[in-house]
Amino acid sequence: MAGIKTQILFSSFEPGNALKLAILKTGPEIIEEIKNSKLRGRGGAGFPTGVKWDLVHSAQGDEKYIICNADEGEPGTFKDRILLTDHPKKIFEGMAIAAFAVGAKHAIIYLRAEYRYLVPGLVQAISEMESARLLGNNILGTGFSLSVEIHLGAGAYVCGEETALIESLEGKRGEARNKPPYPTKKGYMDCPSVVNNVETFCYVPYILTNGADWFREYGTLESTGSKLFSISGDVAKPGVYELEMGTTVNQVLKMVGAQNTKAVQVGGASGICVANKDFDKPLAFEALPPGGSIIVFNKSRDMLEVLSNFMEFFVEESCGQCTPCREGTFRLLEGVKLMQEGRCSINYLKTLRELGETMRVACKCGLGQMAPNAFLSIIDNFKGEILARDRVEINGKQTHSI
Repeated sequence: MAGIKTQILFSSFEPGNALKLAILKTGPEIIEEIKNSKLRGRGGAGFPTGVKWDLVHSAQGDEKYIICNADEGEPGTFKDRILLTDHPKKIFEGMAIAAFAVGAKHAIIYLRAEYRYLVPGLVQAISEMESARLLGNNILGTGFSLSVEIHLGAGAYVCGEETALIESLEGKRGEARNKPPYPTKKGYMDCPSVVNNVETFCYVPYILTNGADWFREYGTLESTGSKLFSISGDVAKPGVYELEMGTTVNQVLKMVGAQNTKAVQVGGASGICVANKDFDKPLAFEALPPGGSIIVFNKSRDMLEVLSNFMEFFVEESCGQCTPCREGTFRLLEGVKLMQEGRCSINYLKTLRELGETMRVACKCGLGQMAPNAFLSIIDNFKGEILARDRVEINGKQTHSI
């Protein structure tokens, strides 16, 4: 069983140390080290980072781009904000190592619109790294150069999806692209592009400095290293925690002082709602989804009200491009309202469940595919509570409308 807390991302860091080691290697050697570490993307999807870099390195193109996804829009998530505020040089050094490895000369950090106030600090960090010859022209006298641009989003949740983010970068409406081709082949300006999350880039300097074997000592076989979690809700000690992959929900609840817990939403609004029977399961890619958010609900919470809040968010944030997401989120919210009023039949509930399952495979992008997760998990895990509140009286006998 994995431990509870680690200190990887918040341990000592000297800007430039990892980059100096990286430039002594070839691009394929760096990529192989990242592959051996089994680092997976910390934005939620969990795609192997080394594989993504290798695809861009192998792709044909006169220009290649490194893009940092800092569009932290998932409800309940605020861990990237800590890294952007207090550890920007780790992000930029990770981006520089990635650029050196794949042969890119340009990097972009796509920043959430609500994080506009962080721009001066990021600009200062870039300036200081340029002065130290860790960014800009002729980095460390090697002839390798990397320009870094900060691009502000416009407050669209869908731009957390990598192809919608790229559309926004190009000045277009933020909508997901058809895939294939994937960004690793045709990304920003139709050039091969690496798109990684803020947290993912932060691990790279530590892996280059300490080695892949060291990183694999943390976590599980399939989910190596640690992960940052934004923990909020009915807890005594909310905040950002760095936890070893494989930490169980029960361990997290004990650590943050949660009492009388009814449910835990893991992975943000697009994640799943976990009931007490699953609190002993680990947070890992092969188990409970280790997204950036953990929201705790105690026994005073109405789970239909929680669900209604999540579905209202998805109705509001659907980009409207594909019918399954645009209409599906609306119909699921409509069904929740019917349940709250005690007017949802068992047959219609079955239809809503089928709709949710259809959305998981028919929506165009990953965000739409995950939109029904909260609905399906809450309906499945808290059916007894929902049935109890929707009890109605017919001919003097109590029955259920659902």
